[in-house]
Amino acid sequence: MEHLEKAFHDGSLIIDVIIYAELAPQFGSRNLLDRTLAKLGIQMLFIEQEIAYTAGRKWKQYRKAGGKRDRILADFLIGAHAQSKADILLSRDRGFYKKYFKGLKVVY
Repeated sequence: MEHLEKAFHDGSLIIDVIIYAELAPQFGSRNLLDRTLAKLGIQMLFIEQEIAYTAGRKWKQYRKAGGKRDRILADFLIGAHAQSKADILLSRDRGFYKKYFKGLKVVY
């Protein structure tokens, strides 16, 4: 929570449609989710075609290297989107994003 608060005060917060979908079950209605995001100043950016392509290529690299199916394509979409659109990725993952998205600053 500390990193989220710092990010909130230091700059803008963005999510992609995957994170939006992950948040949806936590809210009683879409309207409440949208109002909450707006109140917090969180902007949703869509995943562009080039970002999706990069994610797919990195997922293929992961699978060819013996990566198990516990990492799904959505993880790679989140990483590619963050690498392209964000300065920092807030994540509880300890290593995956740093390994496959070199140069992406990840805080836990």
